[in-house]
Amino acid sequence: MSKLGEAIAPARLGRDFRWLLGSSWVGQIGDGIALAAGPLLVASQTRNAFLVGLAAALQRVPTLLFGLIAGAVADRHNRTQLVVLANGARVLVLAVLIATLATGHVSIGIVLAAMFALGCAEIFADTSFSTLLPMVVSKDDLGLGNSRLMAGFLTGNQLVGPPVGAFLFAAGMAWPFVIQLVTLAFGAVLILRIATPTLARPDREPTHVRRDIAEGVRWLLGNAPVRTLALVILAFNVTWGAAWSVLVLYALDHLHMGEIGFGLLTTAAAVGGVVSTAAYGRLEKRFDLATLMRACLTLEVVTHFALALNRSGALAIAIMVIFGAYAFVWGTLSTAVRQRAVPTEFQGRVSSVYVVALFGGLVVGQVLGGGIAQEWGLTAPFWFAGVGSGVTLLLVWRQLTHIAHAEA
Repeated sequence: MSKLGEAIAPARLGRDFRWLLGSSWVGQIGDGIALAAGPLLVASQTRNAFLVGLAAALQRVPTLLFGLIAGAVADRHNRTQLVVLANGARVLVLAVLIATLATGHVSIGIVLAAMFALGCAEIFADTSFSTLLPMVVSKDDLGLGNSRLMAGFLTGNQLVGPPVGAFLFAAGMAWPFVIQLVTLAFGAVLILRIATPTLARPDREPTHVRRDIAEGVRWLLGNAPVRTLALVILAFNVTWGAAWSVLVLYALDHLHMGEIGFGLLTTAAAVGGVVSTAAYGRLEKRFDLATLMRACLTLEVVTHFALALNRSGALAIAIMVIFGAYAFVWGTLSTAVRQRAVPTEFQGRVSSVYVVALFGGLVVGQVLGGGIAQEWGLTAPFWFAGVGSGVTLLLVWRQLTHIAHAEA
């Protein structure tokens, strides 16, 4: 293996990890292309603000509706096959959408239905995919493995994909979705090459999905470190969602950065994330996990207060680089901690609870943030986020040592 290949995917992680990584990176590029092309397609069909907002919501609603079910299904069936089947469903939806675009029969109704159908299939694909890494690498390598997957998300989904998607959409509305379809199909081929072990299932009568979900929730509630980590993620996503719900107005009306300036804020966060995920292996070796967790959450609190006080666009960009750096270290670290602690047979269900908590927190936070900004101004949600996340951090500060080593 070349030096570059060894740096990206060390040989000790195994061949199956390289197939998993390849599938993830290919898929992230396709999803990044759709990240820009999707809203552009909606805007091409309507200028109704409610319908534009509905299109964005329809991609998150399936997570809240089917997230727990997707986790139970992942724990009951072959996970690689579930990823392939769910992405196959996404391919079929995209094929129908592409056909309507090519023939000129597209409408806002068709676009909204496609958004919802894609979101439903995606939650099953993503939940099953999230359980594969602990099955192909050792517990000690979960941090490094997650950092490499996160690097693909940042590069493909956040940096490369969106501008390519916008360019392809300008060339022809169907082209971004054709490319996404191809990436999904290619990613499925790579996933099929993974030789994941078969889950050992106890000899018992078949159970209902609802009972399986309850069993997974009971396991999480009975494990104090994993339960507390879930509550931390929920609380910090409420505060984060409140602040970031008005980020576009904060950039345009408070900092007067313009549309390009707002785009630079999101790009700056992705750049910070790329740098930190590349350095994650060294960070994990140099610092103990509890120290890293405390540092990331402290920087979250400081970031909210810094943005609340800030009046400079250039300084806001610098703050966002720092935000991206610690946020993606936290995402990598918290995922690895959870995966190490959760038994293989519960990975899908516990992961789905975390996803529902994450998206539920964001939805609640976004509603709160809009109301707070409307009543007290555009910086008020950042003050709320700083105080809320600070109080949460104080409450869990001592427990972070136990959370960081939850597998013990």
